[in-house]
Amino acid sequence: MQEQLIVTYDGSAFYPEEKITLEPNTRYTIQIISQEKPQETTTKNAWDLLEEMEGSYAAPEDWSSEHDHYLYGTPKKSDN
Repeated sequence: MQEQLIVTYDGSAFYPEEKITLEPNTRYTIQIISQEKPQETTTKNAWDLLEEMEGSYAAPEDWSSEHDHYLYGTPKKSDN
């Protein structure tokens, strides 16, 4: 017989997430396969994330006005 159960371990016992149909007082061999924890969802909005990243990227002072030069290598507008 082979049955798959999803359980949670609290440090001393395994707790199944659904009803199980095993015979009580019977020895079983179990195989433990760790599952990835679900990713935590964030309650932050886009502005919160942008504020966290603020100042984290070093760029030249004229980055916004000369972005084509830095992204694509075109001549600087101020050099013309």
